Amino acid sequence: MSKSPRKQKPGGIIHTYQKYDPTKFPSPKAPPPDLVSPAMEHWLMYGDRMELTPEQLANAVKIDPSQIAGLGPSIDALIKMLEERKRKILETYETDAAQKAAKKAYRDQGESMEPPKRQRERFQLGFEQEQLYDLERVWYSLDDERSPFGRDLVMLIEHLGRKYEVDQLVAKYTFTGRQQMTVDEAIEVKEELEKIDELLEQLKQARENAQIGIIDMEQLSEYADPGEMEQLMQLQRQVEQYLREQAEQQGLTNQSGHVHLTPQAYKIFQGKLLERIFSNLQASRSGRHQGPIEGEGAVELQSTKDYEFGDSLTNMDIPQTLINAMLRQGDERPLQMRSEDIVIHKTKNNPKCATCVIMDMSGSMRYDAQYANVKRMALAMQGLIRSEFPGDFLQMIEMYSFAKPVAPGEVIGLLPKPVTIHDPVVRLRADMSKPEVSEYRIPPHFTNIQHALQQARLFLSSQDTPNRQIILITDGLPTAHFEGHELFLLYPPDERTEAATMREGKLCQQQGITINMFLVPSWSQSEEDIRFAYRLAESTKGRVFFTAGNDLDRYVVWDYIQRKREVLG
Repeated sequence: MSKSPRKQKPGGIIHTYQKYDPTKFPSPKAPPPDLVSPAMEHWLMYGDRMELTPEQLANAVKIDPSQIAGLGPSIDALIKMLEERKRKILETYETDAAQKAAKKAYRDQGESMEPPKRQRERFQLGFEQEQLYDLERVWYSLDDERSPFGRDLVMLIEHLGRKYEVDQLVAKYTFTGRQQMTVDEAIEVKEELEKIDELLEQLKQARENAQIGIIDMEQLSEYADPGEMEQLMQLQRQVEQYLREQAEQQGLTNQSGHVHLTPQAYKIFQGKLLERIFSNLQASRSGRHQGPIEGEGAVELQSTKDYEFGDSLTNMDIPQTLINAMLRQGDERPLQMRSEDIVIHKTKNNPKCATCVIMDMSGSMRYDAQYANVKRMALAMQGLIRSEFPGDFLQMIEMYSFAKPVAPGEVIGLLPKPVTIHDPVVRLRADMSKPEVSEYRIPPHFTNIQHALQQARLFLSSQDTPNRQIILITDGLPTAHFEGHELFLLYPPDERTEAATMREGKLCQQQGITINMFLVPSWSQSEEDIRFAYRLAESTKGRVFFTAGNDLDRYVVWDYIQRKREVLG
């Protein structure tokens, strides 16, 4: 008799995970939540005027619920409980009796009233059409609001409001029960059903992105058991702890109850901007990468080639050269090197480029939040140059009634200047050389392109590279300029200001500086704004671009890279 085959025992390595903690062991299904982007978008819009609290940040962040163990089932149980409560209410009551009672109370009150002759017509019209606004206007027009008619009118308005609520209940919900309700009971049922709907919406949203903070715990506690509430509170604490850890990892710090940025957060956000920009470019079949330009350059590449006469030995691949010599010579010593053993690193020529970005922060840039698009572009440019062209020079300049250099960490806090003069015609002149004349007393919301170009020219003139350019981002004509120490603020735009701006543009051209003007749309933009852009480009042999504000970062970054290719080519 043959033996029955032995039952094979399962073998191999078995992994056991104990005490699963979602804050320490996040799900591999999704990447960590992006806290930097909503935080940076907040500062792009509000600058330093409005602090960001951890609660606001948490409500703006979307989390994969699978990263919080037990979140989905717990919320699903609460949703089912509320839906069951709502179903029982709808299957218990009917609304015909309450609707008829509300209508009868309103009609009885109104038909028993005797309005004064002067208000009779309007009263009758409002009463018959059940128009709350008309009845309120009658009450406001009374000579004596405490008269019997005035008091009765207040009661009538109250009855009409209650009738409105019952009608809304009937229109919004479908009741299938038979138990009659009074008007008061119908209004209470309406409030409860609306509260349940609100909680259901909060729970479903929390189930989608783990935003437990949006749930009204006090209202939910009226329906949920204490055990369910404690479990939900525990999940909320887990989410808060997880967000705190992710915020620290992404460079966001909590100082005195407010969120603050670190350089790491800037770097992460700039990387995300560039990732979005280049993903859009790839989607439109515009490639990002270019083939290296090989030759006698300054940057070594990983790839190598055999030595040729004239190659610089400073780029020798020493380890590979020694290996080649030993393979050829074998055990023979001393080691003698020949020209055929030598391997040279290929190089590329990466010429340095100097750029000044002029950011319009005048009063008109607040419309459609164009200033936020400008700052987003500036951060993208900083990230691009730091990561891919570290040898390039970049200087940001804020432009308003004056022009001032801006440090990289200050860009996020820039805001459009408040409009302090609303006169249709402005003709102001200030001698800024006088000690009693302060910048803080000058209306800041004008557009001084001339001064901005001058500041950019001074920065670029000290850069030892022939590749110098200005990126000018504005929404229209200049309205301010300097003549020596005198500042002129002229609105509507004046020929004198344009002439001063053109002169400064010509000086830039004479120093080999290219002006690239990006004209963003504005509510006040006219044909004359566009003509000015063309005149500036033609007179300085520069370029002008017309782009929507939301695409500004993509256009500027891609144009910068295209210009780099032209220089390399």
